[in-house]
Amino acid sequence: MSRSTEAPPALSSMGRGLEVITCLADLMADRHGGASVQEIARTLGRERSQVSRTLSALAAQDLAEKDADGKYRLSWGWYATAQELVDGRLRTVGLSIMDALAATVGEPCFLGVLAGDSTVTVVESIPSGSGMIGSWIGRAYPAFCSDAGQAVLWDASDDEVRAVFAQTEFRSQGPNAPRSVDDFLARLQRSRARGYAIVDQEAEPDLYSVSAPVWDFRAEVVAAVQIVGERASLEPRTAALAQVCVAAAAELSIALGAPAGS
Repeated sequence: MSRSTEAPPALSSMGRGLEVITCLADLMADRHGGASVQEIARTLGRERSQVSRTLSALAAQDLAEKDADGKYRLSWGWYATAQELVDGRLRTVGLSIMDALAATVGEPCFLGVLAGDSTVTVVESIPSGSGMIGSWIGRAYPAFCSDAGQAVLWDASDDEVRAVFAQTEFRSQGPNAPRSVDDFLARLQRSRARGYAIVDQEAEPDLYSVSAPVWDFRAEVVAAVQIVGERASLEPRTAALAQVCVAAAAELSIALGAPAGS
C-alpha cells in the first residue's frame, strides 16, 4: 500500500510535544539509544524545522536532552514527571474506577502496590453493606499471601521474585498460604495462565479474592486491582468477578498510558 501524500493534521504545541516524546521513546526502545531530529521528523512525517523547535522546547523543560553527537534522548526529568503523573492517576482515576467496581460487585475493592516484600493499599472502596470495618489505606501486608501479591509481581522474573522474598518468612494465618518462594512462583504461573489471580484463604481463613495487574506507560506492572470478601460469597462468582476485575485493571492501565496489549 502506498504512503499517503496528504499533510499530517495540525497539532497544538502540547500535542506536538507529546507526539515527539512518544516517537522518541519508541525509537529509543528499538535501539537503546538516542535519535536524531531527521529520524524523528521522518518517522512522524513532520517538517524537520518544526521537530527541531519542539525538541529544543522539550530540552529547555528538562524533558529531553541532546547528546554530544546531536541525538536526543528522554531525560530523567521526563521519567520523574511521568512517574508523578502515574502516582497521581493511581489515586484519582483509581478511586473512580474502584468506586464503580465496588458498586457493580457489591464487595470491597482495593488498589495495592508493592513495597519491599509487602503490598500496601493506596485506594479502597468499601460498600456500606459489606461488613468490613476500618480502612486498609497505607497498611502493609506480606506480599506472599496478600490479595495483591501475585498481581503486583505479575511481570517479575523468577529471579526478581526470589530477590523480593529473600528475607521473607513464609508464615501466615491463612491455611492455604504458600510455604516457600517456589510455592508462590508455581501459583503465580497458574495465575498468569488463567489471566487473573485467585487468593483463597492465604491471608486469613475464609478470606477470598480475585485480582489483576495494572500496567503503566513503561509497560510495567505498578499496582493490582482486588475484589475481596468472604469465601462463601465470592468463590461461586469467581468467573464473573474476574471478568470485571480484569476490565477495571485494563481501564486504569489505559489511564496510565499503558501500551496496547499490556
